Amino acid sequence: MPFPDLIQPELGAYASSVETPGDFSDFWAQTIAEARAVGGAVSMVRAETSLRAVEVYDVTYPGFGGHPVKGWLVLPTQRSGKLPLVVQYVGYGGGRGFPHEQLHWAASGYAYFRMDTRGQGSGWSTGATADPVGSTASLPGVMTKGVLDKADYYYRRVFTDGVRAIDALVTHEAIDAERIAVCGGSQGGGIALAVAGIDPRVKAAMPDVPFLCDFPRAVQKAGRDPYGEIVRFLAQHRDKKAQVFETLRYFDGVCFARQAKAATLFSVAVMDDICPPSTVYGAFNAYAGADKSIVEYEFNNHEGGGPFQERAQMAWLGERFKP
Repeated sequence: MPFPDLIQPELGAYASSVETPGDFSDFWAQTIAEARAVGGAVSMVRAETSLRAVEVYDVTYPGFGGHPVKGWLVLPTQRSGKLPLVVQYVGYGGGRGFPHEQLHWAASGYAYFRMDTRGQGSGWSTGATADPVGSTASLPGVMTKGVLDKADYYYRRVFTDGVRAIDALVTHEAIDAERIAVCGGSQGGGIALAVAGIDPRVKAAMPDVPFLCDFPRAVQKAGRDPYGEIVRFLAQHRDKKAQVFETLRYFDGVCFARQAKAATLFSVAVMDDICPPSTVYGAFNAYAGADKSIVEYEFNNHEGGGPFQERAQMAWLGERFKP
C-alpha cells in the first residue's frame, strides 16, 4: 500500500494547529478533584491462577463518579524492597483480558497494573467494567458519546479512571510512589499521554502509536475507524462541527503533551491508516518534557513495533528506573 500520510522529512517537522483551551488545566484539575471527593473503597483480591512466578490481584477501585473500575495487579513473587509501577491502558474495544496475557513487565521486576476500559472489552479482549453514564444521541462506538458537551464526553470518564488507578495503587506496600510509568498502544497510548499530562506523579510515559491526538487532522487522514465515527456523526449532524471540535480540544493528546513533563518514549508507524503518523508527531513535537524520544517503524501499519517496541521500552525504562 502507499504511505497514507506525510513521510520524512515533512513528517518529523509537522506541528499541530490544535489550540489548547484557556481553561484546559482548570477543567482537568476540577474533574480529578471531583472524582477524588466522591471517594470509595479499593478492593484487591488474590486471583486464582496457575501462575507461580507472579502474584495476581483482582482490583476494583473507584473511578470517575465513584464508579467501580476493574484491573489486574501483577507482582513478582520474588521481590525485595519497593517496585516501580507500570500502569498499562488498553486499545479501543478491548478490556483488561486475562492476567496471563501480559507478563513481561512483572517478569522484569516491575509492579504491573492493566486497567479495564469502561464500557468496552468485547472487541478483541474481554472486559468487566460497565459505563453507567448515559449519553445524548451518538454513533455506535464510544467516540461520539456525549461529544456535544465536554462535561459529558466519554473520555472525560476514561481519563479520570486512568488517574484514579494511580490513586488506588500508589500507597500499596510493594509500590515505589516515586517511580511510576504509564504505557499503552493506540487508545491505550492516548490514555497514557492524557494521564501523563494530568498527573505529575507520572515519571515516565510510553505511548505507542497513540490514538486521540490532533483530532481535526485525524478525521481527515485516517483511512479506518475509530476516527470515522466522528466523520459519520458529523455527516448527520451537519450543524454541529464547531461544537464537536470544541469539545475534542479538551481531550486532544496534543494539549496533554504540552503540559506533560515525564520522560517519554513514543512510537509511530509510518504506514498507519488508523492513527495517522502526522497526528502522532503532532503530539510528540508538542511534548513539553525535555527527555523525549520517538521510535519510527517505516513499513508498519497500526501494529507498530509490537515486540520490538516492547523490547525498546524495557531497555529505556530500565535506564530511568534503576534501583
